[in-house]
Amino acid sequence: MAKSYVFVESKLVAVMVDNSYIDVDSSRPRLALALSGGAARGFAHVGVLRAFERHGIPVDMIAGTSAGALVGGAYAAGLTTNEIIAFGQGLRWRDLGRMTLSRSGLQSNSSLETIIRARFPATRFEDLRIPFAAVAADLHSGEQVVMSERGDAAFAIRASCALPGLYVPVVDERGRQLVDGGLVAIVPVAAARALGADVVVAVDVNFEGAKFLGTPQSVLGVLLQSFMIVQRAATAAHVQRADVVIRPRVGHIRWDEMRRGDELMRLGEEAADEAMPEIKSALASAAGRDCSLSEA
Repeated sequence: MAKSYVFVESKLVAVMVDNSYIDVDSSRPRLALALSGGAARGFAHVGVLRAFERHGIPVDMIAGTSAGALVGGAYAAGLTTNEIIAFGQGLRWRDLGRMTLSRSGLQSNSSLETIIRARFPATRFEDLRIPFAAVAADLHSGEQVVMSERGDAAFAIRASCALPGLYVPVVDERGRQLVDGGLVAIVPVAAARALGADVVVAVDVNFEGAKFLGTPQSVLGVLLQSFMIVQRAATAAHVQRADVVIRPRVGHIRWDEMRRGDELMRLGEEAADEAMPEIKSALASAAGRDCSLSEA
């Protein structure tokens, strides 16, 4: 049985036993990660998780959109960062979808749900190691759909990853057509806060946009750059509600480049390391607020 000890400000706050945190100080501030969508760039989220573990800062809850839901759900289910790396490096785009005759999309991503059920230690929200939320979009109403607490986490992650046009919308038990949560909350800060977090750290792997394109030289390039401008403006409204924002410098890497997973993880870890002083300051401030409230 592997054990490690977590200290904050020289104070023992938790013991990690086989990748599960056992709180020693139940009064400490609770931290949530809000992991953005980003396809292959989601490997950077794994680097962020590695940095948190190395600095001894427990991640108490996670909200994720699209690729962020896949990585966050894996961690919440109990996979170690090394196991998530092995899981991600074994994935290929052809594994995630199958051609379909549907007029609503080119492929069905039901195979992703099958893979999750086979590889994750737990696939229901109530059985996860830590609280987790997956964000999707209701294609009809345009509303954000946050799935957490109870029910099928594997289905929720699949819905959060259902990129419209490429994948057929996923229909839930209420008959809603659910698609990729990036349409409504590319960085799910509100969902992370709703889990009960005192401190929310957002991770935005799309902040640098599509630097790999350079200056647009075609209609398609202009359209993509225009889309990135709109996305950045929408993202700003979400991340401003986070306590800290980690922005891995991955704009030079395309969203389909899964083979660059090691580089993406390194860049995610570096960005998290740079943000650690701010994260620790936010936790200290939250602890101070809690003390003030308890003394009032």
